[in-house]
Amino acid sequence: MALSGKLIGYVEIRKSGDVFHDMLRHKPHEAVAIFPDKVHDCQLHEGERGVAGSVISWHYTHEGKKKISKQIIESINEENHMIVFKVIGGDLVDELYKSFTIIFHVEPKGDGKVATWTFEFEKPDTSVPYPTSLMDYLCNLLKDMDAHNNTK
Repeated sequence: MALSGKLIGYVEIRKSGDVFHDMLRHKPHEAVAIFPDKVHDCQLHEGERGVAGSVISWHYTHEGKKKISKQIIESINEENHMIVFKVIGGDLVDELYKSFTIIFHVEPKGDGKVATWTFEFEKPDTSVPYPTSLMDYLCNLLKDMDAHNNTK
């Protein structure tokens, strides 16, 4: 029996949502220069960068292991700085989960902003762990990105 799950992570940011949205949508390859120890490559396989329907793959190190995540950009919402990535290949869906979707968006919070990662996934059974380590990884990447962008 498959088990559906949802995990949400929040990161308070200083920069506007445009900065993060632009990097994740149009310039994901720049993450390689900013975080060479964490992100090794971001390749475009089909379509155009930043366009719904495009297929990209991330090459990264997580938990001390080099991994790959192949994703299709399912949808984009400029107003909410939202991007929906459906994972279609790589370690997450080839080895662990039956399905995995990653949603990124930014929303106002008081005088600041909050960047949100949402994972929607389907586990094949109870032995597969919740992706909390991956959530921590992506939240820390956002914190690092926010710090990097504030030093410019």
